[in-house]
Amino acid sequence: MDWNGIVQGILSVGAQVLIPILIMILGLIFGMKPSKAILSGLYLGTGFIGMSMAINQLTETVSPAAKALAKYTGINLPAVDFGWTGAAAITWSWTLAFLFFVVEIVVNLVMIFTKMTNTMNADMWNVWGIALTAYMVYQISGSLIWGFICGAIQVVICLKLGDMWSKEIANMLGYEGVTVTHIEAFKAIIMSPINKLMDYIPIFNREWDATSLKRKIGVFSEPVTMGAIIGLVLALAGRYSIGDALNLAVTVGAVMAIFPVMAKFFMDALTPFGTTMSNFMKKHVKGRTFVIGLDWPILGQSTELWVTMVLMIPISIIYAAILPGNKILPIAGVINYCIGVGGLLLTGGNLLRMMVLGIIYEPIFLYGASYFADIFTKLAKSSTSIKVPAGAQVSWSSIEAPELRFLMAWVGRGNIWAIVGLIALLALFWLLYRSFKKNPIPALKYSKLK
Repeated sequence: MDWNGIVQGILSVGAQVLIPILIMILGLIFGMKPSKAILSGLYLGTGFIGMSMAINQLTETVSPAAKALAKYTGINLPAVDFGWTGAAAITWSWTLAFLFFVVEIVVNLVMIFTKMTNTMNADMWNVWGIALTAYMVYQISGSLIWGFICGAIQVVICLKLGDMWSKEIANMLGYEGVTVTHIEAFKAIIMSPINKLMDYIPIFNREWDATSLKRKIGVFSEPVTMGAIIGLVLALAGRYSIGDALNLAVTVGAVMAIFPVMAKFFMDALTPFGTTMSNFMKKHVKGRTFVIGLDWPILGQSTELWVTMVLMIPISIIYAAILPGNKILPIAGVINYCIGVGGLLLTGGNLLRMMVLGIIYEPIFLYGASYFADIFTKLAKSSTSIKVPAGAQVSWSSIEAPELRFLMAWVGRGNIWAIVGLIALLALFWLLYRSFKKNPIPALKYSKLK
């Protein structure tokens, strides 16, 4: 039996179908009425589809502007940025990729039964990210076994991230019973030391979320207005004509206004689901509260998330032009979800902190993409899903958790500095995790000061 083909067939329906079906099934298990379970699944699918359409529109709109800006800065770099979609496509072409569904499910069940986590991950579509880590580690270390172990380590990390964020997400967005288990959120770990230093600088301890800005600057804080201004500035930097610049401004503004509307479907889907699951756990599982791990777009109603990621576009282009040794121009991956998601969850939507953290940490992604370009290119050439021109390289400019993948890969080769670095990184993770468990919503002090 062709198990790989079966898995590929299931995955071909996309996250917007796969995850809602899982939510429907879980809803029925937890005691939801069939009509409500079906409605929750359909609303969740609507939210994912609407958010994906808006994200695709934003990417298609700003990518030409990013190219134009790069053209006038004279950037000519060898690696082609194929974004997360290209990375996912070539990862699923690896014959062993589908085995990581087993790794994901087994690790999750063991951790639940041993009370090491209260997160049940329903984000099965993004298992490809675990498989990609294993492949990268395997290619650098030469050990397939170590690659699988690192994939399992990533599962553990994602589940513990889910445990960390659940109360933060409930407070910030109103979603009970769900969390984010995507490795994109790992960037918060790396950001945490600088974020801690900001605690001692008064300007960062003021209200900088969209709601507080609305009180200060009125209409200019509205998502549609901020989007239009950002789009206009980006277009003018790329030397667009006045007509084209205005078109870009209106389009970016419209997309920024659409995100919170699409996110309402997540609320309609997840609120009844979370309530039902909570009631089930109180009745049947004393002393434990489980949450369901989902993909990062459930955070999409946050204006701060999108403002940060769009404002980072020209900054990433400038970095690409000036960083020595960088190989890649951010185009398909020009919207850096890791910076947006990690910054949002760490700071609770403090826009000033998010932007400063983005500026500080963006080079890590470009250098990570440059380093892994050979591996991405090798995998792409073995795949029929991506065509690599002769003599060219491909990579992913906003690659998730590049530091974690790099260190795990070199630990597999016995590099002492990598071992020290990985231990330090995991220790930093443990410290932030402990901080969130002690004070489940620490970001309140950054975004909703009284």
